[in-house]
Amino acid sequence: MKYSIFITTKNRKKDLVYTLDKLSETIQKKDVNCFIFDDGSDDGSFNEIKEKFPNIEIQRNEISKGYIYCRNKMLNEADDDFAISLDDDAHFISNNSIEIIENHFINNPKCGLIAFRIFWNLEEPKNIDTQDKLHQVKGFVGCGHAWRMSAWRDIPNYPEWFQFYGEESFASLQLFKKKWEVHYVPQILIQHRVDLKQRAKQKSEFSYRYRRSLRAGWYNIFLFYPIVKIPYFFSYSMLMQLKKVFKGNFKILKPLFLASIDLIKNFKRIKKNRNPLSEQEFADYRRLKEPKIYWNPEK
Repeated sequence: MKYSIFITTKNRKKDLVYTLDKLSETIQKKDVNCFIFDDGSDDGSFNEIKEKFPNIEIQRNEISKGYIYCRNKMLNEADDDFAISLDDDAHFISNNSIEIIENHFINNPKCGLIAFRIFWNLEEPKNIDTQDKLHQVKGFVGCGHAWRMSAWRDIPNYPEWFQFYGEESFASLQLFKKKWEVHYVPQILIQHRVDLKQRAKQKSEFSYRYRRSLRAGWYNIFLFYPIVKIPYFFSYSMLMQLKKVFKGNFKILKPLFLASIDLIKNFKRIKKNRNPLSEQEFADYRRLKEPKIYWNPEK
């Protein structure tokens, strides 16, 4: 079996070097290759990696082309059996993660993608044990997952016009249409080195992420839901947003308005790429468990 580890980065040299140091034992394994895509960094990331990690293959965009472009390019150029995707600020905590991934794919031929257990914090958890059980889920998180490459080649690329956010749900629904499954495998634990409380305090960061999260959900409703279901689910989503506004949460007004404009602008793309679930597929999909985004140690 051959494995690739893919990391896309932009102007986060310190985080990237830390991640690669943490992954050093993994990427030294036989049949494991590591690829970095530098999306137009101007902080010296490219030269730093070339110098400190000569065995790692690194590509570079002189001008940024976007996170999704880089992910598509790396996945489409891979000739390995499995591909592991990590953010530049995420690393494995669990032991023998490669072996767990391989065994799970071998023993579960319908599994097209493995979603990892993710701990979001700047400090590693003191207790990594979990009561979580392996199960099929609706989707996955971009910062840590593994592809069976035959499944990736069976679906369309991540849509670049999503511009980061929602592309994982798009891919998950495409996998579902092709009868592939997404499995949450809690034995594989990564740490995503993000301070969520600090991120929430940044007003520009909130507006940016809220807008993209909201519109991505709408894109996927119009792309995949049976046409008779679209009015209800879109109206319900809009109503929930307006309720927040009426309760005094005025900071969502701007991203709500901009997300609505984005939906209108991209309607031709949605129509062109529409791949609706049948009524039965929609019912089956709705019964699946939601993706496990955040994990916290049990007390």
